[in-house]
Amino acid sequence: MKYIHLGLMILFLLFAYWQINDPDPIGWILLYVGVAFCAVQYFSGRNASIVPIAGVAACTFGILLLLPDFVSWLRMGMPTITGSMKAEAPHIELVREFFGFFLAGLAYGWYFKLSPKH
Repeated sequence: MKYIHLGLMILFLLFAYWQINDPDPIGWILLYVGVAFCAVQYFSGRNASIVPIAGVAACTFGILLLLPDFVSWLRMGMPTITGSMKAEAPHIELVREFFGFFLAGLAYGWYFKLSPKH
């Protein structure tokens, strides 16, 4: 179990690194580094305290904000989002961001569940 935390730390640090060239990198880097921080805390046997709660809140807000765009993408027949971002296809970036919030939210939710109950 301990090495799952290490794997998540590496994965989310890579996600943060890949955001460096994004038009809006700061928020995404903070979101992904927060998950990595939780992973490091649990890997070293400590509790990540309030970070998972803040992360779940941020991801929930982001998911709700992008949900209409995600539903629109589903209604379009789920065209590919693996191409490069183009001005004619803004759904690519919006759906990728939705999935970014979703994956980070799953990780934050898991770390919240691992938190000792008060």
